[in-house]
Amino acid sequence: MTGSALPRLLRPRALRPGDLVVIASLSGPLHAAYEPDLKQAVVVLERMGFRVRRAPLLEAGRHHWWSAARPAEIAEEFNGLLRDPEVRAIIAHDGGQTALGYLDLIDVEAITADPKPILGYSDISLLHLVLYARTGLVGFHADLATPGLGGHWQAAPAARQAVLEQLYSRLLTDDEPIGALPATPSWECWRAGRTEGRLIGGVINRIVLTQATRFALPLEWFDGAVLFWEEMGGQASYVWSYLQVLRHSGILDRISGMVVGIPHAIDGLGTPDSSPTLPEIVLDVLGDRDIPVLGNVEIGHAGPNLPLPVGIRVALDSQQEQRSLSLLEPAVCRSR
Repeated sequence: MTGSALPRLLRPRALRPGDLVVIASLSGPLHAAYEPDLKQAVVVLERMGFRVRRAPLLEAGRHHWWSAARPAEIAEEFNGLLRDPEVRAIIAHDGGQTALGYLDLIDVEAITADPKPILGYSDISLLHLVLYARTGLVGFHADLATPGLGGHWQAAPAARQAVLEQLYSRLLTDDEPIGALPATPSWECWRAGRTEGRLIGGVINRIVLTQATRFALPLEWFDGAVLFWEEMGGQASYVWSYLQVLRHSGILDRISGMVVGIPHAIDGLGTPDSSPTLPEIVLDVLGDRDIPVLGNVEIGHAGPNLPLPVGIRVALDSQQEQRSLSLLEPAVCRSR
């Protein structure tokens, strides 16, 4: 896409009962130990009313280095799914470290011709951000198949599973706005306020990496946006550094609000007398930027995930008494 005006959103066609959802290796490999989790993910998707197929590269034990296959092979399979009219949605089996290797090989014309929901988080954040930048596609920052639907969902209480299943089903099949996402007591007010804006985000290190490529989102697209991010692994100081990059790039001066996911396996967070908490890191970098910040939300590696559609307009209320995040627009359209 050219120019810096906000993109016209490219919403996928709403799924219907019996539509085909394909689980694909868009990044990391499938380890044999997680085959039962993958099978459970299929059960969840079938219970939602979809047919499910595994893409050929999703084979236990298949790998190239840290990836399911060479980047060009993953791109070839991904493009085949994008071009196949029978395939109505693609969900990544897992995250990993591969999407950077094939960002330039994706058939964006196939996406504009027949946009489909692409679901995932972690490394898949790169795909959501880059495809939004290049086509306006609404990306579904949502649970991965194997560690998510087949893992975190199964460990959650039955009532939460039911809520998530209904939420994901509605998001994929209903062309009416979802409204308020189901809040939990973990949500925290880190800076009080209210705002509305388009959702942009993902894993914070992937946001930074995306902006370092030629597929970066124009800076103007962050004007008034609600930035959401999460992180797993590494050091607390890395998070502070990534936020500083967003400050130096001008992104923090343009956004109108922030949603922060539950941190996962980050070393050096909140160690007594020696390390800051995540809210302290965020507020330190934000400085006097008076924008609402809602923290400790279930988006990302801590799972199970609330789905956040990239590009969709949301209402954020981080005040202590409210703490709500509402999807004001549908993520899919009825016909195309």
